[in-house]
Order: sequence, then C-alpha cells, then structure tokens
Amino acid sequence: MKEGYSVSKYADGLPLYRQEAIYARDGVELSRALMAQWMGKVGFELQPLADHVLERIRQAERMFADETSLPTLAPGSGKVRKAWLWAYARDDRPFGGTAPPMVAYHFEDSRGSECVARHVAGFTGILQVDGYSAYTKLDKASAGTNDAMTLAGCWAHLRRRFYELHISGASRLASQTVATMAGLWKVEDEIRGHSPAARMAARQDRSAAIVAHLFRLWEKELPRISGKSKLAEAIRYATSRRAVLEHFLIDGRAEIDSNIVERDIRPQTIIRKNSLFAGSEGGGRVWATIATMLQTAKMNGVDPLVWLQQTLERIAKGWTISRIDQLMPWNFNPATL
Repeated sequence: MKEGYSVSKYADGLPLYRQEAIYARDGVELSRALMAQWMGKVGFELQPLADHVLERIRQAERMFADETSLPTLAPGSGKVRKAWLWAYARDDRPFGGTAPPMVAYHFEDSRGSECVARHVAGFTGILQVDGYSAYTKLDKASAGTNDAMTLAGCWAHLRRRFYELHISGASRLASQTVATMAGLWKVEDEIRGHSPAARMAARQDRSAAIVAHLFRLWEKELPRISGKSKLAEAIRYATSRRAVLEHFLIDGRAEIDSNIVERDIRPQTIIRKNSLFAGSEGGGRVWATIATMLQTAKMNGVDPLVWLQQTLERIAKGWTISRIDQLMPWNFNPATL
C-alpha cells in the first residue's frame, strides 16, 4: 500500500491531501501525515539506489543538467521559502549509445554554482545546459584542469528568446532567425540515433553554414538596434555564448539542445503545482529520491508501481548492496515476481 501512495504522488502528480480526500469518500480514514511518514521510510530505503543512479550518470560521456524551484515550508514559521530541485539526466540513444536512460534529482536550498559543482564532482564529459550562470562558473572553474568537463549550450533556450519576438510581430530579424534555425533541427531529426562520427559529419556539412550565417547576421544587425531592446538582449545572449552553442558542431555526442532533461524535469513542475510545496527539507529530499527512481523507471518503459513493489520486497528480504545494480529499473524483470 505504501508503494501506491508514493507512485500516486511522485509519478502521477496526486498530492497527499487529494489522496486523503479520495480515501475518505470510500470510508477509509487515512491522514496525509501518516502517508508522509510512510513515504519518508520509502525514501530512506531508496536513497542508496538514487545515489547509484547519479553515479551512473556521472560515468557518462554526456549528461544534461537543469533546475527548477521547489517551494518548501520553513521550519517553525509556517511560511514558504524557495528551494530548488536539480535534475541530471543521461540518455545516450541519440548518438547510438546502448546505456539505459536515467535521471537523478537533488533537493537543495540554493541555486548556487556550489550545488552543481558538488553534484557533478568527478564528471569529465560533456555537460549540456542552458545559459544559467551557475554552469558557466563551473565551466570556468574546471578550465585547465586534467579532469575538465566540456560545456555544450542549448539552442532551444536561445530560440525561445527570438520566438517570443517573432510571434508578437515585433521584429523582422527575429522572424528571420526563427525560420533559419528550423534548418538546424531538420538536420537533427535526420541524424538522431546515428553514430557520433556520422552526426558530426552531417553537422559540418549542413549545420555549420547555418550557424555561421546566423552569427554574421546578428553581429551585423546588433549596432543598428536599441541596446536596451529584447532583440539586442537575445543577440547578446547568443554572441556571449558562441563557443558553447557551437560545440555540437564539433562533437557528435552533443545535442543541439537540452530538451532531454527538460522533459524529465517537467513532471516535477506538475507535481509541484498540484502539491503547492514540499512540507519540509526532509520532504524535499524524499521527493528527490523517490522521483529519481520512479521517473527513471518510466524512462525505461517500466511500470513504476510494479518496480517499486518488487524492489522494496527485495530490500526487506536482505538484498545486498553489492547487487544494487540488479535493482535498477533498467534491469527490472517482471518474470521474477
């Protein structure tokens, strides 16, 4: 039964107060406080598994990172303060990799660069992110070290800045930019799942010219427009991040955008909207732990409820930590139930 409450909240977005009301209609008195206690115990048992998922992500050639706010009750005050849910995803399938997809969430009371630095410690691959300054600081801090990672930018975030101006009809240049960028995603649609070498060759042959044209266009037009305009802000956003935005042209493992992790963080924003806030810091950590495992199960086409039931039963029977990888959703085998 405990598994069902956890899945209903963290996989289906049904907060505890709604579950409490549903059970009450059926004549079952089940308080949200009791359900929260049960989920705390589930989170405790799953924490080593969630840590293992993040470790597997750090071993990847490429990972994605993103973050979203998570309002949380401040202890003793009854007031809500802002905390953060960080997300780290791995999905090698777009460049022909065979590793399973996975995502790990971390709850923090900060959005600072020290958080992401701690989370990705030891990672030496490509970190695919949006333009948030915490990632830029992390990139600069690792520059010149033997274990330096490489930052790759997100064209989708850049496109949104121009798209907002395009749909409002505010800028001919913005509309031209959006139309030109479409050619980049057309190439990506055709090379998804191909080897890194094939992807890089296609991008060099077709995408590089589009990118070069866009930067020439922006640099030409920037002096002619108001420096305080939204269009100027969008152009400066691009030109100040040119190196990371162009990285996908020279490395076939990189993506053109960070949409993979955005898709993984979107379910958490829905849960946040329905739940309003996390009840405490401990609740936030439980949220991150359980969501890590259930979302990873969904990414691998596994029923999260069935996986959770089997996994908690195995843990209760003394499953050893040395066999932790066999508990992962990507190794789930319903035939063993």
